[in-house]
Amino acid sequence: MTTLVIAEHDNKTVKGATLNTVTAAAAIGGDVHVLIAGNAAADAAKAAAQIAGVAKVIHADGAQLDHGLAENIAAQVLAIAGHYSHILFPATASGKNVAPRVAAKLDVGQISDITKVVAPDTFERPIYAGNAIATVQSADKVKVITVRTTGFDAAAATGGSAQVETAAAAADSGKSSFQGSEIAKNDRPELTAAKIIVSGGRALGSSEKFVEVMTPLADKLGAAIGASRAAVDAGYAPNDLQVGQTGKIVAPQLYIAAGISGAIQHLAGMKDSKVIVAINKDPEAPIFSVADYSLEADLFTAVPELVKAL
Repeated sequence: MTTLVIAEHDNKTVKGATLNTVTAAAAIGGDVHVLIAGNAAADAAKAAAQIAGVAKVIHADGAQLDHGLAENIAAQVLAIAGHYSHILFPATASGKNVAPRVAAKLDVGQISDITKVVAPDTFERPIYAGNAIATVQSADKVKVITVRTTGFDAAAATGGSAQVETAAAAADSGKSSFQGSEIAKNDRPELTAAKIIVSGGRALGSSEKFVEVMTPLADKLGAAIGASRAAVDAGYAPNDLQVGQTGKIVAPQLYIAAGISGAIQHLAGMKDSKVIVAINKDPEAPIFSVADYSLEADLFTAVPELVKAL
């Protein structure tokens, strides 16, 4: 029994979500192999070889594998899939783009968003916005799985000594091409990888107040900034800051929620945070039911006072 992890990388380094996925793969048992499919990605392959618990890195290199186009990455996975009992992807935008294509071509069911490995054929995954946990058992010969990275600790990025094996790059599918990208530059930590997140809700009232109140707190803590869907829908914060079921799933060491009521959809995206601090003037706010520390107060008073105290 051997498990293949499809790594996310930038051709130079391996992204953090891959480390969590390696931990999930190790829990299944057997050897863990990692696929680095990219363009001039030798550095990423070397980095993957150092991940603790990885037995082998398969490096496929070609211009058609640049930018992670789903059709071409799926073809690369399928080219080597016959050697594996389990194929794991991080449950990120990229992983969720490729995994269904692989599962469909292999004619197997996809097991999505697992948070626990019960046995090599049995897994737990959240359903109903995290209000229930389903135990899923699969009889498929090859199990195609996406891993909710917040459910597993990250494997150590160093300490491993896996061998790197070169594989022939799959041909360009010709079904898609990379046209360009517009990448927002941000000096703050990336939301899904941040150790501290401060999030604001609709109670902030405007985009100006959102910036005025939340930015000083984030600056003091060296934190990423998040937002509830209500705040995003109201135009107070950009879409890429949204935390929740339809946004980003996060599990930082510290999550501070200011003016967020705690709708089910938001809780589904952050309730695995190690420490949750909630600031809300509504004593009945659902966010208080999951918070480790609750402050019933007006955020426009409490947050500036917190900034001063820090």
